[in-house]
Amino acid sequence: MDVWYMLVDLLPFEWAEPGTMLFMKNALLGILVLCPLLGLLSTHVVTGQMSFFSDALGHSAFTGIAIGSICGLAFPMGAAVLLSVGFALLFTYVRSRSRLSGDTIIGVFSSTAVALGILIATWGGGSFTKFNSYLIGDILSVTPMQIGFLAIVLAIVAVLWCVASNRLFLSVIHPNLASSRGVRVERIQSLFTVVIAVVVTVALSWVGLLVINSLLVLPGAAARNFANNLRQYHLFSILGALICGILGLMASYYWGCSTGAAVSLLLAVYFFVGFLLRGRAR
Repeated sequence: MDVWYMLVDLLPFEWAEPGTMLFMKNALLGILVLCPLLGLLSTHVVTGQMSFFSDALGHSAFTGIAIGSICGLAFPMGAAVLLSVGFALLFTYVRSRSRLSGDTIIGVFSSTAVALGILIATWGGGSFTKFNSYLIGDILSVTPMQIGFLAIVLAIVAVLWCVASNRLFLSVIHPNLASSRGVRVERIQSLFTVVIAVVVTVALSWVGLLVINSLLVLPGAAARNFANNLRQYHLFSILGALICGILGLMASYYWGCSTGAAVSLLLAVYFFVGFLLRGRAR
């Protein structure tokens, strides 16, 4: 982290002065790690028509946090990660063996998770207000340990994407064709749903439950307005998420607003600009 602080000290901002506002410098590093990860995963979420899946995972993560807090765990986020991973695996299992559409199954899981979370959080007359911070999030509270963990996840996802991205997209677009070519569809989809579950759970306290879904949908949705092939699709999604993430952090600092909301709105602008430009090109 000392090397990172030395690099940030070179930036022409008052918060970048040496030895000051380490929370802002941590937040910037968190954005640089989180946003490319969200941009990469967003391409799978959009292509696989799982736009509300991250929302359902956020609800299950909230339930895990509530369970961990009631049980007196020093690190309730650990319980949230475990529950989200179990939730993602169960969703993949049910989806592969049900005739219902994906959005219907997501709706079932999402409503169940949020109802269970609220029930547990308010059990015995408990107050829900202590969980309000997870609704909005606060990236300024990110710690170097959390950033390091997410950086490891980013490295793992990047390697998996280089090795298995073609098989993943084929399994999403045409599962039967993928299966006929020897792709283990359920296994590879389970792997990436678990990755999404971990990322959503860890990022929940940074950006908040209310906007986490938009950060996993908008980069990929906007990139489809610009991309002409799969490589451009990934590139525009990652770059869009990264640029909007940095600008959103700067906006939240100078305007005193929520970082997650600022990033989400900038991504929405990115989407509509692409939509208008693509419409004119036609």
